Amino acid sequence: QVQLVESGGGLVQPGGSLRLSCAASGSIFSINAMGWYRQAPGEERELVATITRVGSTNYADSVKGRFAISRDNAKNTVYLQMNSLKPEDTAVYYCNAGLLDRTTMTRRVYWGQGTQVTVSS
Repeated sequence: QVQLVESGGGLVQPGGSLRLSCAASGSIFSINAMGWYRQAPGEERELVATITRVGSTNYADSVKGRFAISRDNAKNTVYLQMNSLKPEDTAVYYCNAGLLDRTTMTRRVYWGQGTQVTVSS
């Protein structure tokens, strides 16, 4: 069993900051890419940012220069620092990880349960 648990969401005013965390635990042999996605009401889930095991990053154009993704491989944790938040950033944020399961020795992508981020005055 593998679990991804997000934390750090909440309510913030426009222009504010939040830091999301996502910790993977369980039967993990290795983790490759990790990422953050978001889904606003009535919208499809969209990519926010991804990071490879060696630290190469990729961002959606809408968050470039405002968000920063990072990871701690020793802790199997990925972070998303969100600055200069806008109302349009309001969404449920999900983390994912592509990993090799230690028990089954199979690769698959796992998702967290999501954390709500609301940007409003």
